[in-house]
Amino acid sequence: MTEQVTELRAAMRTALKDAMKTKDKGATSALRSALGAIDNAEAVQAETAPDAGSDNVAGAVAGVGTADVARRELTGEDVTGIVRSAVDERRANAADYDRLGQHDAAEAVRYEASVLARFVDG
Repeated sequence: MTEQVTELRAAMRTALKDAMKTKDKGATSALRSALGAIDNAEAVQAETAPDAGSDNVAGAVAGVGTADVARRELTGEDVTGIVRSAVDERRANAADYDRLGQHDAAEAVRYEASVLARFVDG
């Protein structure tokens, strides 16, 4: 994992802890969602896992850890792209809410976008 990825993730986790302490539901939701998206992007596709089955028992794993697969390593651009996509998605959703006349919902989603934008826009 690159230093940029580690720093960004650490900053987001610190911000999440602060948001939880202050009971900031919008920030907590946005940060949890973005961190989850990053974690999901690191997941390895199931079909790429090594076949470690047993000849004797169907579906059995031969030995401890034989089916373990290292997670994908994301670059700084990958992580920034994931967070930027989350910001863009929230801004688009806010525009949709405004168009539908749901201004409170639009403002809530716009706030979530601003929380995440701090990490990718400077």
